[in-house]
Formats: sequence, structure tokens, C-alpha cells
Amino acid sequence: MPAITVSDAGGRTLDLAAQDLPVLLNLWATWCGPCVEEMPQLDALAGTLEGEVRVITVSQDVRGSEVVEPFFAQGQFQQLEPWLDPETALAAQFTPEGALPLTILFDATGKEVLRVAGGYEWDSPEAAKLIRESLTAK
Repeated sequence: MPAITVSDAGGRTLDLAAQDLPVLLNLWATWCGPCVEEMPQLDALAGTLEGEVRVITVSQDVRGSEVVEPFFAQGQFQQLEPWLDPETALAAQFTPEGALPLTILFDATGKEVLRVAGGYEWDSPEAAKLIRESLTAK
């Protein structure tokens, strides 16, 4: 898990490396069609996996809260929070070519155990199964 801190429009911060659950980290942007399609699915998945895995979506929009806040307001997500990375530090670390969406599963120790580049159907039963199996695989 990267030692990177992200923030929201209100100034709250989140240290990605200081999580007590496995983390499904999704890098996305409002200008990315597959990313926009995945957001309601990730919101549903976060509800399904509540208490097992923390789903963290981090916008790579350089315009930050200016575009992310209206997107979240329109989407009315119940589980996701609008974390921002307008400097795109996470994309630079994980996808230097800038390909989004990118979703990475880290186990409770911070070790990467699954990576999905491109769109995926995150609200399917197969997605929850894939995540659970990835966390229990040795």
C-alpha cells in the first residue's frame, strides 16, 4: 500500500497506508467513461463487503473537487467518499501511462494481491468472490 495521503474538498485526509482492513483502491476520473460506469458498482460492492474490505476511490482529476463534488452529488453514493489526488501521485506510481480505471486490492498487511486494469463489473457476485478468494489465496 502506498504511503500517500489523499484529501477531500473539506480538508479531511486519509493515509492510505494506515488502514485496518484490506483495501480495494480504485483510481478513476470524471472524464473516463468506464470509470464513471464503475462508480455505482463500486458503491454497491462497498456495501456488500462492508466490514471485510474498505473500498477507496481516488479521483485523478486535476481539477479536483471542482468536478468531483458535483459528480458525487449527482451519483448519491452511499458508501464511497470523494477522495482527491489532483497531483495524480497515485496514477504516477501505479499507471505511468495514465490508463484508467485501475483497481488494486491490498491485503491487510498492505501487500498487493489483485490488479484490474480497465473496466470491470464490480457489482456482480463474481467480483465479491474474486476479492474474497484473492485475500485468502496463499
